[in-house]
Amino acid sequence: MTEPPDSFTIYGCFCFSEIIVIEQRMSTTGMSDEESLKLSTKIIKVVFVTLLLDLLGFTLILPLLPSILDHYAQNEDGIYRSMQNIVDLFREAVGIPLAKKYNSVLFGGLIGSLFSLLQFVSSPLAGTLSDRYGRRPLLILATLGLMTSYAVWAVAQSFSMFLVFRVIGGISKSNVSLCTAVMADLPCPKARNRGMAMIGVAFSLGFTVGPLMGAYFTLNNRITENVYHTPAVLALAFSAADLVFICLLLPETLKKDVKTPCSGFRDVRDLLSPLSLFRFSAVTRSTEPPTKERMRRLQVLGLVYFCYLFLFSGLEFSLSFLTHQRFHFTSMQQGKMFFFIGILMALIQGGYARRMKPGQHIQAVSMAITILIPAFILIGLSWNLTMLYAGLALYSFAAAVVVPCLSTLVAEHGSVNQKGTVMGILRSLGSLARAMGPIVSSSVYWIAGAQTCFLLTAASFVVPLVLLKSIGRAEEGHED
Repeated sequence: MTEPPDSFTIYGCFCFSEIIVIEQRMSTTGMSDEESLKLSTKIIKVVFVTLLLDLLGFTLILPLLPSILDHYAQNEDGIYRSMQNIVDLFREAVGIPLAKKYNSVLFGGLIGSLFSLLQFVSSPLAGTLSDRYGRRPLLILATLGLMTSYAVWAVAQSFSMFLVFRVIGGISKSNVSLCTAVMADLPCPKARNRGMAMIGVAFSLGFTVGPLMGAYFTLNNRITENVYHTPAVLALAFSAADLVFICLLLPETLKKDVKTPCSGFRDVRDLLSPLSLFRFSAVTRSTEPPTKERMRRLQVLGLVYFCYLFLFSGLEFSLSFLTHQRFHFTSMQQGKMFFFIGILMALIQGGYARRMKPGQHIQAVSMAITILIPAFILIGLSWNLTMLYAGLALYSFAAAVVVPCLSTLVAEHGSVNQKGTVMGILRSLGSLARAMGPIVSSSVYWIAGAQTCFLLTAASFVVPLVLLKSIGRAEEGHED
């Protein structure tokens, strides 16, 4: 006699049947608005949990990085010495003092820039492939890549292996662009706006809780030859749970009748050339290219996104220099500061940004970027903690609003069969900005001083504001 199926098998069959039902209903054109919103809400919840699990594993390492680098600095690793030489050349060129704290920040920034550059390459490719093969298969593939990277970290006994872990992770880290493509697939504009906002909430919570968990290991875990083996295994567990969650609960949101044909070499070139990415050339080569007016708005929105993240990421990187130099912040005080920023962002995204109505996004982005000007001025000129945290509060509001709103606006401009390509290109431009911004910002910081750096950055936000003004009225009319 055959054994009865266990509860996990029954639950798995139920989940897969639910996915099939949801996919069939999403492909049905006769759904009412209420049914469409209900299905979209289910997908939003699944994507939120999926992205949160991914980010918890990803952010565990952030507070561990200085200790890991200090550990490898004591070993005779050729690759580490080569990268240290690059850091030393940059430090001497811009006049950064020779100090352990600054070296850790700069070395971590170098690894972060490498990670961002790899995402710059992988995000548009993953997005385009998801337009051909579906969101779910690419999410599964990306998660398997991340699991591989964490497994390498868990067994790494040299800086070379640690660097391999970061390279594999950078290539595989396309979950965010794929999740935004899933949200862009949602049929209801209101649901798309909520979905983009919830991606922001997942980011805020992930970058708040994950580093706190990592900080626990810095205080309670002994470094061995396998540097921080336990958090590496925990990150692997988060990624494995994410894979199971995707396989069991995430439906395919890309309709079968809108999948794009296979891309040629010319399309691949359009996804790797920075100039082509700024032009969104891969979108113009689609079978249903957008009109010239919509294409112009899309290009301007991409440029606004790049400018914003270029300036914003520069502040993120320089902030650690400023608080350590001016207020003598310890690592714990730095952690509390970023906890304050993360919680405030989550509250704003879960409240204000999530309830924003279609047609209000250009105005909201303009307001948020405008708020960044006094935020940077307050932080740059701060002489006490009250002034610093007042600037950080304004900074947090802007950070909570700009990216979700711009993502929603960009999602509206891609054709039905190229949502993944559009969101992948947007994510790629953001990765390029995050790779370049810290280098430029830290150079200005140490050459001209903290006040000049922050005041100059504040003034530079006029550029994305002017760009937004050029399309504001047309964009609001389009959304209405």
